[in-house]
Amino acid sequence: MRVMVLVKATKDSEAGTLPSTEMFAAMGKFNEELVKAGIMQAGDGLKPSSQGKRVAFDGAKRSVIDGPFKQTNELVAGFWLWKVKDMTEAVEWVKRCPNPMPGPSEIEIRPLYEMEDFGANVTAEVAEIHDRVRENIKN
Repeated sequence: MRVMVLVKATKDSEAGTLPSTEMFAAMGKFNEELVKAGIMQAGDGLKPSSQGKRVAFDGAKRSVIDGPFKQTNELVAGFWLWKVKDMTEAVEWVKRCPNPMPGPSEIEIRPLYEMEDFGANVTAEVAEIHDRVRENIKN
């Protein structure tokens, strides 16, 4: 099972407050444990939403919205992509994570869709394209 682990933004992360040396060290050690366990597939921190953009879709129309985005509790400050046995294992790993923010914070865990989740909606042709894309990403 693959999960996206989302570090939720806070006022500190949106202000661009960088982690302390101690936090970098603690998170580096945690990430090493994830890699050694074969869990971590990818992960990184994100700059504040003031440096981001959103593209809004309405039919064929596209509009660009400049950050910052106001709903701090709905924003993401960082992420991991993990491969775990089940959601219980993901929760156990998150519980071991150092608090990623100077104050209260949250980490959200969301399972990713796998091709088999789509059942008969995935044709052989679509599955082949998906497999090619994933193979090229690995290389």
